[in-house]
Amino acid sequence: MNAPAATRPLRILLVENHTDTRTTLTLLLAMLGHEVRSAVSVGDGLQALAEFAPDVLLSDIGLPDGDGWELLSQIKQPQPFYAVAMSGYGMRADRERSAMAGFKQHLVKPLAVEDIEKMLDEAARELDLAR
Repeated sequence: MNAPAATRPLRILLVENHTDTRTTLTLLLAMLGHEVRSAVSVGDGLQALAEFAPDVLLSDIGLPDGDGWELLSQIKQPQPFYAVAMSGYGMRADRERSAMAGFKQHLVKPLAVEDIEKMLDEAARELDLAR
């Protein structure tokens, strides 16, 4: 059974340096009805955050100029957003580090569509409660 779709369209910033993964996720998120911007590095992600003000940050942990944990620690954004880490590594220590950094979830690659839909639904519910 598929998870329900997010209750409303979300603004999503995807930070992923792997071209095929970034392209596929951007298309999937757009097909699910969301507005998506993408970035390929910590620096690009910080610039995109300043210009886009997303509801959701979906960031790879391994980036060419740092990592997703560093990215999240450098964000100075007044608007609340829902941060999700994604990585090929899902060891307990990786998940704990993501939680300590402020990520709400740590998804392990390869990502399942159902997991993405479930995460977006949870993000929409949490963001609606925060507003």
